[in-house]
Amino acid sequence: MAGQIGTTIGWTLLQAVFLLVLAPLIQGIIKKAKARMQSRIGPSIWQPYYDLIKYMNKDAVISSHTSWLTVATPYITFAAILTAGLFVPTFFAGTPLGFMGDFILIVYLFGMARFFTALTALDAGSSFGGMGSSREMALSAIAEPALLLAGFAVFLSSGTTNLDQLIPSLAATDWSLIEPARILALFAMFIVVITEIGRIPVDNPDTHLELTMIHEGMLLEYSGRYLGMMMWAAQIKQLLILSLFINFLFPWGVTIDWNGSAVFLSFVLYLLKLVTVGVLLAFIETMYAKIRLFKVPKLLVSSMVLSLLAILFQAIA
Repeated sequence: MAGQIGTTIGWTLLQAVFLLVLAPLIQGIIKKAKARMQSRIGPSIWQPYYDLIKYMNKDAVISSHTSWLTVATPYITFAAILTAGLFVPTFFAGTPLGFMGDFILIVYLFGMARFFTALTALDAGSSFGGMGSSREMALSAIAEPALLLAGFAVFLSSGTTNLDQLIPSLAATDWSLIEPARILALFAMFIVVITEIGRIPVDNPDTHLELTMIHEGMLLEYSGRYLGMMMWAAQIKQLLILSLFINFLFPWGVTIDWNGSAVFLSFVLYLLKLVTVGVLLAFIETMYAKIRLFKVPKLLVSSMVLSLLAILFQAIA
């Protein structure tokens, strides 16, 4: 019993460290790929690490008009996102706390982080913060159901929402890429991925213009280590969303065996899939401009329709 508890604790710490270390790297790769596609040198792929170190070493400046919520939210958001990461398989099919929750709990944890971030944006009374939080909550009312529907389009094939059971089932199932249900689920999930991680054409993570920003508008009152924690949490969430996408729709290579060579091969394939999706996101940001805000709900509704069609195709197959 004691050995099992020790293994669970060790696995939990390993998963947490893996997410903390890898998340900034994926952000750096996306930025670098985007810069090269735009014929720019761009920042180093290690730049997100340098930024986090810089922010963590700076003192935070807090408005005198804010409450305790402004100080508590970075810790709450960071803890919620990191906890969600303990339920998301990466290159290994199992998760440290997979027996305690499923995909629905992950969506709830994302929602809790979003709620506190939006609430804190109103705390200082900033007009930009209020605008960003209102946009975030308006879009989340559609994005969260779209994420759940896209997930259900995948869950239907295995009959479970527990990712510890789902991912091995998907990896063992020869679900061909040319199947209509899989293609529809892929496009539906990809639209949700772009929305949840706040990238073009839904949001522009590289600007602070009040007419375009959503997530960035909620962080304008933060500085120092608090800003660093919020940025780090956003990078971890981006990694988790991308991990869900590639493991739901491209689960090949995910290992369920602790054999050294199998784990290493699975890790390499996982990184390759992450980099491929990251380069694709950079390509989309290079080729397309941000769409107007009132058109984003139509995009998310199209994702929901695609998910429903994927569910229908599986039901009649």
